[in-house]
Amino acid sequence: MKTSFFVSARVAFLRVLSSAMLLWVTTLSTAQAHEVLPSIADMRVVDGDVTFEVRANLESFVAGINLSETADTNESAQAVTYDELRALPPETLAAQFEAFWPQMAQGITLTADGTSLAPALTSVSVDPVGDVEVVRSSLFMFSAVLPDGAENLQMGWASEFGVLVLRQMDVPAPYDGYLEAGALSDPFPLAGGGQATGMETFIDYIPVGFDHIVPKGLDHILFVLGLFFLAARLRPLIVQVSLFTVAHTITLALAALGYTQFVDDFTQARFGIAFIDIVEPLIALSIAYVAIENIFMRRISPWRPFVIFIFGLLHGLGFASVLAEFGLPDETFVAALIGFNVGVEVGQLAVIAVMFLFVWQALRIDRGENEVARGMAMYGVLFLVGLGLLVMNADGVSGLLAAPLGVLENPGLLLAVTMPAMALLCIASIQLRYNDDAYRDIVAVPASVFIAAIGVYWFIERAFL
Repeated sequence: MKTSFFVSARVAFLRVLSSAMLLWVTTLSTAQAHEVLPSIADMRVVDGDVTFEVRANLESFVAGINLSETADTNESAQAVTYDELRALPPETLAAQFEAFWPQMAQGITLTADGTSLAPALTSVSVDPVGDVEVVRSSLFMFSAVLPDGAENLQMGWASEFGVLVLRQMDVPAPYDGYLEAGALSDPFPLAGGGQATGMETFIDYIPVGFDHIVPKGLDHILFVLGLFFLAARLRPLIVQVSLFTVAHTITLALAALGYTQFVDDFTQARFGIAFIDIVEPLIALSIAYVAIENIFMRRISPWRPFVIFIFGLLHGLGFASVLAEFGLPDETFVAALIGFNVGVEVGQLAVIAVMFLFVWQALRIDRGENEVARGMAMYGVLFLVGLGLLVMNADGVSGLLAAPLGVLENPGLLLAVTMPAMALLCIASIQLRYNDDAYRDIVAVPASVFIAAIGVYWFIERAFL
């Protein structure tokens, strides 16, 4: 059916309105400049003492940032203090951490055969001040005297110190643990033999992979949503996601096994930059590309599957950089790698499922199903629920107005913002259901416009700023 001038004008107006709404939502989610990384602790038994060599971001500890509640130090209430510490000379920061140590020691749980041990700081080594926009990694060591005849150890620290990767060194079948904020390790033998089985490792690394999609992998989330908004039908969506999955699995495995190290060596020697510094802008460009193509293409183009496969290879290298932050256990490497990848896939499917739940009724009506009353009721409920969540998050809303990026640190607030915005877009699509491609015009195209805008912004930021 051809639309009248009046209906066309309404479509144009609503597209602008929906674009503005999506701009507001998506600009709340800019790239993280000060990402929170796991701390890595290598444990050894030396002359009756248990020692821990910890690679960590000391500034976040001293500033008092709760690392279990933030993914970006820029969004914490202590961001100014953190940045001031980040600029301190190594010896000054080391002295500040030494002064902070008694407070940190109280948050460390260390027991041998059920007996509590007292950790004592033995050394601090801080890296030189570099780019203040890059996380600085430092090294500190602490130790505790073991009781005579001690056989098993258990270790963990307070949730505010964030994720701890605990690795037992210099023993057969060593223990390796990825301890989410506040978690304690299982008791493990000091002499070795506490290594997890392949199945245990596989299960343990699934949530690690999921966590690096939801909530930490915003760039990967936007890429997957770019695939979704071109083709919300099952078959083309499966084709795209499957190609993306196969591709990033290949490069993730190759990089994790060390087969791409020569590329990093080449870029370091030839251009003086790490290979990941080239990959990250290209990942941003891939987000922009798929979203821009959505605007001009109504179905999968002949070349899109090949492009998605190439971009999947790039995203796999990005996932590999995540694994490089904390490594994988040597003896159960394959199980950990597969578990991580399964977690990534579950995260991607969760993103698609959530977005589909938001738009499925609008899609059905756009495709001719006579479910207008049901759709309006559903989106009316979603809108009211979203407003209710906003009211319940009054403190979060006030914080959002002062610092929009803070929405990323509050999942409830993020849901409260997204629900009414998406509900209004879908209501507009239903109202204009007699217009050709109402769903595409009112929901999919504006979403793609602003996914593209974020991708272009990230590309410029990562490549030139």
